[in-house]
Amino acid sequence: MSCRLKWKRILLKIGGESLAGKEGFGIYFPRLSWISEEIKKVKEMGVSIGIMVGGGNIWRGEKAAREGIDRATGDYMGMLATIINALALQDVLEKKGIITRVQTSIEMREIAEPYIRRKALRHLEKGRVVIFAGGTGNPYFTTDTAAALRALEIDAEVILKATKVEGIYSADPLKDKDAIKFDKIGYQEFLRRRLKVMDSTAVTLCMDNKLPIVVFNLDKPDSIKKIVLGEKVGTIVED
Repeated sequence: MSCRLKWKRILLKIGGESLAGKEGFGIYFPRLSWISEEIKKVKEMGVSIGIMVGGGNIWRGEKAAREGIDRATGDYMGMLATIINALALQDVLEKKGIITRVQTSIEMREIAEPYIRRKALRHLEKGRVVIFAGGTGNPYFTTDTAAALRALEIDAEVILKATKVEGIYSADPLKDKDAIKFDKIGYQEFLRRRLKVMDSTAVTLCMDNKLPIVVFNLDKPDSIKKIVLGEKVGTIVED
């Protein structure tokens, strides 16, 4: 089946909100199990998978900064939240028979490997799913930017950015019924419009390295599978 694949190595970006239930915070384990099944389908097709997880379901550095917490401190706390999510995702994936490794940019040798590019590549070559946590390890950088960085480092062919809407719109479709969905948009147009679905630093990094981004609705079954097979799902950002 691998000969039919459009994308053979992907970096899947999962925001922390995707792991939460209707309350919007914490980890909703039925949701985590469902996402893991979607990942398993793609892994069994022979796709090499890296995953970058966010931590917004547990902690948001920017929001904490508005409440008076030092921005750098808040961001470090958010990095720790991503590690909690990564460990939860690892546990559920491995219970489904998918061998994984968690690598974190903040050293915690008792629970995860430190991020080392060559080790990550070796894990991928051996068919393991590598879950990246801790963002870039630096404050003021989002996990979107970390996803772009790791995608380039592991030679991913595309970033799949999971959201709760069908792709990229001219405005927030949950607030503006007249918002127009883009099937494809260029990097410069994305930046010019100041679209909020992914931060500008991440998009600029992808633009400079010609790395496409697919923004899609994770809630739709088989979305990841359809994307790697080359079907039109969501919005692709490329020139």
